[in-house]
Amino acid sequence: MTRFQGKTVIVTGAASGIGKATAERFLAEGANLVAVDIERDALHTAFADGDRVLCHVADVGDDAACKNIAEAAGARFGGIDVLVNNAGVAPEGSITKTSPADFERVLRVNVLGVYALSRHAMPYLATARGSIVNTGSVSGLGGDWEKAAYNASKGAVTNLTRAMALDHGKQGVRVNAVAPTFTRTGMTEDYMDEKTVASFVERIPLGRIGEPEDLAAAIAFLASDDAGFISGVTLPVDGGLSASNGQPA
Repeated sequence: MTRFQGKTVIVTGAASGIGKATAERFLAEGANLVAVDIERDALHTAFADGDRVLCHVADVGDDAACKNIAEAAGARFGGIDVLVNNAGVAPEGSITKTSPADFERVLRVNVLGVYALSRHAMPYLATARGSIVNTGSVSGLGGDWEKAAYNASKGAVTNLTRAMALDHGKQGVRVNAVAPTFTRTGMTEDYMDEKTVASFVERIPLGRIGEPEDLAAAIAFLASDDAGFISGVTLPVDGGLSASNGQPA
């Protein structure tokens, strides 16, 4: 498919996992790619600068860095058509086990990063009548044990997605999010033991955990003209997990 031929897409957290699969998907569909990550070596291992690729090392939790990302995309490719706010961190711990500094860091990356880059990209997106897709989580739709800061941040992303969809719809900018469940990424590699995976598989109706490509496909759909009348939606990409009310079989 060439749904994004000639369009410019920014993907944050592009060096690995969902971000890398998503960036590869947009490239395969013809897009110009601005691949953003804080990890320089991993980013340049995943992607090489070229005619259609600009690698940009940045911390999305920094407002000035987000301004630079948007300006670099505009200068290199002439505009921005799609923004995928995917970068995030996911520490463990209840509020009594999470330091104020760690809690603030999660909100800075997971929430401020979405706000700041969306804010600086908005003039370009409005010109293009473009699209934003945020990576939320099922943890933003319901709570987890020992994930207080992460739950708070993803809950904020869920409602920020709705707010931006309302505020910028008249400019032609659609804003949606995906909500993955347990997915095979670098962030979850410490939990890929047989027992943990089996516990998730038991609860997921489709009988497997998520793969980065599952999310990439959903993100590409929401960003495309195929979803041209969809905005303000957080789409669970969870194998049917959220269809349950939580009671045991």
